[in-house]
Amino acid sequence: MLRSVAEMIEQENGVFKAVCPLDCPDTCGLLLHKEKGKIVKVTGDPDHPITQGAICNKVRNMTERVYHPDRILYPMRRIGAKGEGQFERISWDEAISEITSRLNQCIRDHGSESILPYSFYGNMGILSVDGMDRRFFNALGASRLKQSICNSAGTAGWKYTMGFNGGTSPEDTINADVIIVWGGNIISTNMHQVVLAEQARKRGAKVIVIDVHRNRTAQWADWFIPLYPGTDAALALGMMHVMFRDDLVNEQFMKQYTIGHEELRKQVESYTPERVSRITGVPIEDIEKLAVMYGRADTSYIHIGNGLQHHDNGGMNVRSITCLPALTGQWLRRGGGASRSNGGYAEMNSAKLERPQLRSNPKARTINMNRIAEALEWEDNPVKALFVYCSNPVVVAPDADRVKRGFAREDVFTVVHDLFVTDTAKYADIVLPATSSFESTDLFSSYWHHYIQLQEPVIPAQGESKSNMELFSLLGRAMGMDEASFSQSEEDMITEALQYPSNPYLNGVTLEALKEHRFVKLDMTPQQSFLEHLPTRSGKIELYSSAMMAAGLPPLPEYVPLKEGYDGEHRPGVNDHFPLMFISPPNHNFLNSTFANVEKLQRIEKAPTLQIHPQDAAARGIEDQNDVIVFNQRGRYELKAIVTDKMLPGTVISQGLWWEKDGKKQSANVLTPDRLADMGEGATFFSTTVEVSKAVVE
Repeated sequence: MLRSVAEMIEQENGVFKAVCPLDCPDTCGLLLHKEKGKIVKVTGDPDHPITQGAICNKVRNMTERVYHPDRILYPMRRIGAKGEGQFERISWDEAISEITSRLNQCIRDHGSESILPYSFYGNMGILSVDGMDRRFFNALGASRLKQSICNSAGTAGWKYTMGFNGGTSPEDTINADVIIVWGGNIISTNMHQVVLAEQARKRGAKVIVIDVHRNRTAQWADWFIPLYPGTDAALALGMMHVMFRDDLVNEQFMKQYTIGHEELRKQVESYTPERVSRITGVPIEDIEKLAVMYGRADTSYIHIGNGLQHHDNGGMNVRSITCLPALTGQWLRRGGGASRSNGGYAEMNSAKLERPQLRSNPKARTINMNRIAEALEWEDNPVKALFVYCSNPVVVAPDADRVKRGFAREDVFTVVHDLFVTDTAKYADIVLPATSSFESTDLFSSYWHHYIQLQEPVIPAQGESKSNMELFSLLGRAMGMDEASFSQSEEDMITEALQYPSNPYLNGVTLEALKEHRFVKLDMTPQQSFLEHLPTRSGKIELYSSAMMAAGLPPLPEYVPLKEGYDGEHRPGVNDHFPLMFISPPNHNFLNSTFANVEKLQRIEKAPTLQIHPQDAAARGIEDQNDVIVFNQRGRYELKAIVTDKMLPGTVISQGLWWEKDGKKQSANVLTPDRLADMGEGATFFSTTVEVSKAVVE
């Protein structure tokens, strides 16, 4: 029996279907257990076809985030210096009045492009981050934000090869007999792909993990292959060399479905196992073995992770790996092929959601979110107002000390809409309370599985909090913007988003079906013939890409050394100030900076640590559990050393993004550069060199 939104909110006891809102591929189906009007437990929904009742420890503790004692419950105005986090309570009327007044002043004095929204996917709800907010900043004429902090380099590399943002269906991967997880710690970041891989394992499949770090996923694998950071393309090219040399390729498939296979055959001649071994640190015999296992597999699947694209050469890393399934014709095998993201299957009617026609300045400048530190230093056409939501840039953006200096500017009016006074919110002039996803209506797709899901509020908005949808609707009307655009209901917006004939995969996905079932599968029928309709220039898988040539990029896969970093052929010399590669991947219990303030999860993670190889530790007189300082020309990071051989010498690892606490310098991103990757203007977090020293005890 369907329950109305009001009935769900008012019902004090019961179990209610919900959706995990986090920036995670799994987009799990949840069950919220209410007692006396309060959510007391979060469990997985066993009826969800993909996630089937299993959820991670982060989400299992979601109630501690929803009911956290530090949650913001009313609007606040800054009363201290920026960064001190001192605020006084104000009303919503006061907050809206001050925000609209200050934004109008920015427009009068500096032009509308002096206003910059800064957001990402702290909440993956489509209405929250791709709907009313976009309408507001379009109508305002604000600068655009290039949201390239996460996956843009890899997306570009994949699209140059395949043409669209979609790959192998998760359910089909149980049919693979070789599964390669390349650069992804999926036990911590995509747990249901692990479940599917285990099913394949029971059928005899082998799981291979290629990564710079023997993380949880690498420990679970049948075979872990460590390599130097940023050398992934070289390893892929070395595999291709062996596959062409030993006739482990599908000539018929390449002739029918690819372009450039003969050029690629010639290109990889120089990537001998001997040379690739020197570059990557992978033994020659392992390169040979890997290529033969992959080339001889009946059905092979490559899961391309997120980390390997966060390099100077990140786009080419992904592009090179993406070419591998085409060499053996894996796209014709059920469960074969590869995936990096399946988000393209769920593409919705963005024009209806975002209303670009509201913008009077369609050529407004675009500012890359990775370059927020630089943007806040501009003297010509300066940024004079920031509106931050669904993100915590002071922690997550690169070159964090410069970011802090920018946010500390008294002449930049800053609004932050969040659940907590984050490290970013401490620099805000106005802080606004945000709802959790369990308090609002939203639409969710997945960038991994093929189910669209509906979330409706299960509890009332806590305190005076408002959803992004409510906030930007309120601001739009307060500023006299188009009444019709800023008065739509959530249901109207969802209906319009799903009405998109250009995407046949949305066939049958309607608001009515979602209200009845809570999750609806995309119509995957078109996937059966996708090789006949690839949206590349040639209509084929492009091993040689004329589009890349036109963009000034190498048209064939190749290995390009890092701008900041080392490989096995180019090791640091005695005069190098920063001889170690620094990698800062996620930890198990946080998601970027989300959950870093939840005490229970903090206790599990304990504190930031630096994993350092015994050779590198001994050379610096560092022992296990010593306090150490990691530093480079951008900043310093204070943490404890863990001496371990989980990576090759010359690489140090610190997992998780921690909030500043007790005056300690514990932000990994003070070390990371704001350079842009080779493709997609992506982030280069992992192309970072550092030195490590033992902390001086005072």
